[in-house]
Amino acid sequence: MPSDINGMPPAALRRRLDLPGLVSMAILLGALLLVLITATGSPQKDDVAWLLYVARKWLGGQRLYDDIIEVNPPLIVWLYALPAQVSVWTGLAPKTVSAPFFAAILMGCAWWTATLLKGQAALFARRLPVFGAIGTVLLLLPGVEFGQREHLLVATALPYLALFARERAGTGVSARQAALIGAVAALGCALKPSYVVAFAALEAMGRLHGLRLLRPAPLAAAATLALYGLVVLTVCPAFLEKAVPLALALYGGTDTPMWDLLTEGRLLMAGVAVLTMLALLARPILPKGEALPRHLLVAAAVFATAATLSYLLQGKDWFYHRLPATTVTILALLAWSAAMLGQRPWASRRHLLRVAVPATLALSMLAWFGQDNYQRMERWITAAVEPDLSTEVRLERLVKREHAKTYIAFSEWIALGFPVVNDTGVTWASRFDSMWALKGELWRARQDGAAPQAWPIRRWIARDFVANCPDLAVVDTREGINYVAVLSASDPDFAEAWSRYRQIASFDGLRVLRRDEAGCVPTPRPGRARMTATAMEPP
Repeated sequence: MPSDINGMPPAALRRRLDLPGLVSMAILLGALLLVLITATGSPQKDDVAWLLYVARKWLGGQRLYDDIIEVNPPLIVWLYALPAQVSVWTGLAPKTVSAPFFAAILMGCAWWTATLLKGQAALFARRLPVFGAIGTVLLLLPGVEFGQREHLLVATALPYLALFARERAGTGVSARQAALIGAVAALGCALKPSYVVAFAALEAMGRLHGLRLLRPAPLAAAATLALYGLVVLTVCPAFLEKAVPLALALYGGTDTPMWDLLTEGRLLMAGVAVLTMLALLARPILPKGEALPRHLLVAAAVFATAATLSYLLQGKDWFYHRLPATTVTILALLAWSAAMLGQRPWASRRHLLRVAVPATLALSMLAWFGQDNYQRMERWITAAVEPDLSTEVRLERLVKREHAKTYIAFSEWIALGFPVVNDTGVTWASRFDSMWALKGELWRARQDGAAPQAWPIRRWIARDFVANCPDLAVVDTREGINYVAVLSASDPDFAEAWSRYRQIASFDGLRVLRRDEAGCVPTPRPGRARMTATAMEPP
């Protein structure tokens, strides 16, 4: 038998080298470097930048849902407070700290999932290739949405899916590890509670197939969610008292028609349909004894279907709402394709068709998803390589050039405020991240025939503007609503203050105005007190 110079047989040498593992690790490392370099070199996603700002303000003593308005549950702010605090301690930019923080969470969940799957089937015989595939997808798929709530949610859900498949295959783990998996999945779900429907659907399917509900993982998940709810009620009651009613009253102003949601999500729904078909075909096609891949495929199909339903019910055509279903679908399609590559289905023409057609559809879906994601990644990478082309960077340079201390943007697009504020250190002159609430107030007024008295958004925005008197103001002319005109017509103090602003720049559909030296203090009038900024008034 041929051997190497040390007398080791080639087969043993190949096993020791684990070539697939080395290749997957090289790909994963390349993906990690690409994402970290791009994430720290380009403008951070607006939602992520805003939440880091909120976390920093909360750490500084501002009251969440009172002094600063956010409609998401508080856990995401508490989580983002970790990189925000490190940013304060070190003086590093928030995105420089948060990007590796998010990557660590993703890699930890990917490694945990690969460990749970290791040795459970021929497909998962080696841990490194599985870890590399999961980690690479988690890193690259979100593109600009890196670190979003849904991104972190799906990462924490993967160990739960792996455990669920193991339990259905009859090879569970220790009660302690199962409970930990359930608790982590629950915390991930708590970042975006609407996706609890995906976990509920998973457990309902398991119960129909004889799996007990009273298992360590779902029990720990339920206990964790209950404890979190109790903490919110005790520590942060303003979320339920103010943020939830505000969101219910006004968030519908940003809704998208169902037909548009179906159109935007067509790739996802086609992928879920293919995945469901493969799950139904798995029993006759996969080799006997390969129970775990089949159960994993079914679990992924159920989870992805329910997560797609959650996306549709949210009513927003935002890509990151599709991330949980998209991530699980792609990973399941990859697993199927890998399983098919390891088989020899040419024993009969009929068997070949039953394998080749689904595998071809799966690979086609991967290509379609990749093309869709590339369009988002392209702008993200371009912003890192050629920052002069980025609207956010041009605004940041203008803020620094004008030595502005305070700043505001009249736009529904959060990116005009964040990450501009994070990257320049300028003070944001509003309790809201953008004009979404004002748009919601106008939408509600059209629905009800009058503006909601419980949520006088115009008064709050005008009060913040006059009290904070921003040095620079940006007006987005690309939107159909003239927010400045709306505020001027409803508040004379705002109109008077706005008359003291002069345009200094115009680009990308934006008008940039600077305040003159007169300031924003309203002219004294009989019977009128000076306007000051206050916390959000109770409904």
